[in-house]
Amino acid sequence: MPELPEVETVMRGMRLHLEGHKIATATPLREGLRWPFPPGLADSLRGRVIARFERRGKYILVHFDDGQVLLLHLGMSGRVVLGHDAGVPAARHEHLLILTEQGARCGLVDPRRFGIVDLLAADAVASHPLLARMGPEPLGNGFSAEGLARAARGRRTSVKALLLDQRVVAGLGNIYVSEALFRAGVHPERTGASLGDGDCAALVTSIRDVLTEAIAAGGSSLRDYVKPDGELGYFQHAWRVYGRAGQGCPDCPGPSACDGVVRIVQGGRSSFFCPRRQETAPGAQDLS
Repeated sequence: MPELPEVETVMRGMRLHLEGHKIATATPLREGLRWPFPPGLADSLRGRVIARFERRGKYILVHFDDGQVLLLHLGMSGRVVLGHDAGVPAARHEHLLILTEQGARCGLVDPRRFGIVDLLAADAVASHPLLARMGPEPLGNGFSAEGLARAARGRRTSVKALLLDQRVVAGLGNIYVSEALFRAGVHPERTGASLGDGDCAALVTSIRDVLTEAIAAGGSSLRDYVKPDGELGYFQHAWRVYGRAGQGCPDCPGPSACDGVVRIVQGGRSSFFCPRRQETAPGAQDLS
């Protein structure tokens, strides 16, 4: 599933390509994705000007001049394809096609159809069921070591699960949590309750750093994900632990310093870590 850096990359591509454009047509090519498309979607968007773009967690919000907001979630395999040729035939799994009066083409492709499209009023964004309980943005001022420490206090669940909880911090996924835990030197099986102030400060810094670097690299290309211009993101080449089970840890000096990166499964998801750099604190195992 595209994570925050991938969604941010898509949103920035859409902004560059579409901001200020007037919608000529918005054509649903199927009945919907995970949910049916909003009733009257084509008529609601026709003639509207795209005012601005925003990302919230893993969601893209397209704001229009009349106060409407189009909410997009890419699901497991969704991607946005941008171009300037209105005559390009729809792709096999293209479900929504938007053409602008300025000549831009924007198609939403989703082979597995786990994505979401919704239309709502701007004043209803904060209370939307998918967004209402979402935590602070990890790159915003609302995300802090103090706030993370409060969220972790007394929690018997693992720090990995804690950081994947969208109510604690928005937009983090499996890849970037593994990378951030490695950089902070925190074992993924430690409990939230075991985190000290120093751990929380290190985690906030590492989360910000890994996300910033990944966005600069255009995200990580996995399976169906590519940037809106069709190019591949390349942050996967900078992964230090994710997907590197059995390979040497890049931070351990010399081939005999550790046994390499280890993979475990937590909550049905793979976690990757260096057992030397990310030692488990005594009594700090996940008790959930």
